[in-house]
Amino acid sequence: MSGTASGAPAAGAVIVAPATRADLPAIVSILARETLLGVRDSTEPAAFPEYERAFDEIATDPRATLYVARLDGRVVGTFQLVFFRALLRHGTLLAHAEAVQVDPEVRGKGVGRAMMDFAIAEARRRGAGSLQLASNKQRHDAHRFYERAGFEKRLDGFKIDLAGHG
Repeated sequence: MSGTASGAPAAGAVIVAPATRADLPAIVSILARETLLGVRDSTEPAAFPEYERAFDEIATDPRATLYVARLDGRVVGTFQLVFFRALLRHGTLLAHAEAVQVDPEVRGKGVGRAMMDFAIAEARRRGAGSLQLASNKQRHDAHRFYERAGFEKRLDGFKIDLAGHG
């Protein structure tokens, strides 16, 4: 984080901080623009109560924090950081980054790197043994980005979508 003599962030500095409810429309807008895997999020007003309920639940969970990245005061990125304890490795604390998204208009300007640097530092600060994330196999640019940010491609993941399954 850069600052000026007045203590204010320098122009062009990416600031990562916990999201507030006021950030929710900007977050949903960013999520809705990710369509590589089809349309999964919506800025339709009828869908907004679902996002509000989810935000409120996340906000009350001490194991999870939703973050935003701001560039010149505007929300341009988001991710969620979740901590959980596992029995493996003598009961280590693990961190997981979820829903990592950067506004397509500002990709390549250091927003994603600032978010991942923050996530790594926060996971270390909280004593996590590792930080992991999952990325769809089709997101080749994202994979290159994560590798440049220090992540190793070590795992094959499996997923089953449960919505609509009876």
